[in-house]
Amino acid sequence: MAGKIDARLTELGLTLPDAPAPAANYVPFVRSGNLVFVSGQISQGPHGLIKGRLGDSMDVQEGAEAARRCGLSLIAQAKAALGGDLDRVVRVVKLSGFVNSTGDFTDQPKIINGCSDLMVAVFGDAGRHARAAVSAPALPLGVAVEIEAIFEVA
Repeated sequence: MAGKIDARLTELGLTLPDAPAPAANYVPFVRSGNLVFVSGQISQGPHGLIKGRLGDSMDVQEGAEAARRCGLSLIAQAKAALGGDLDRVVRVVKLSGFVNSTGDFTDQPKIINGCSDLMVAVFGDAGRHARAAVSAPALPLGVAVEIEAIFEVA
C-alpha cells in the first residue's frame, strides 16, 4: 500500500526515476544513525543528461528545471535507502547545490530553488531545509546542476 508521500507524488503528477547507479567508486547513499546522506545527483531527464551552462547556453527557468530533476533523483535515492517507504523521512535537513555557470552568473539560488521548491511540495514543512547554492566552472559530464542531500529518517 502506498504511503502519504507516494500519494502526494501522485497528486502532484510526479513519477520518480529509478534510483541512478553510481558513476564511479562511491555509493549512492549512506545511512548513519538517523541520517541518510545522498550522493550528488546530476541533472537528467527522460531523454538523458541535462547539459548546459547557466549564463551561457541555459536560462534560469531551464536551470531550475534541471535542479528539480536532481531533486526527483534525490527522492528516488532516499526511497531506495528506506526500503521504499518515504513516509520514514522526518526532515530534509540540507541540500548542497552546484550550478555549472559562467563567472558573472549570480542567480545560483534561483536555480537550486527548483529542487528546494520540490522538497517543500512533496514533504510539506518537513521539506524545508538548510542549503548551499554555489557556482562551478564545470560539472561531471557537462551537466547543468548537481545536488546532494541529507535526510533525517525514522
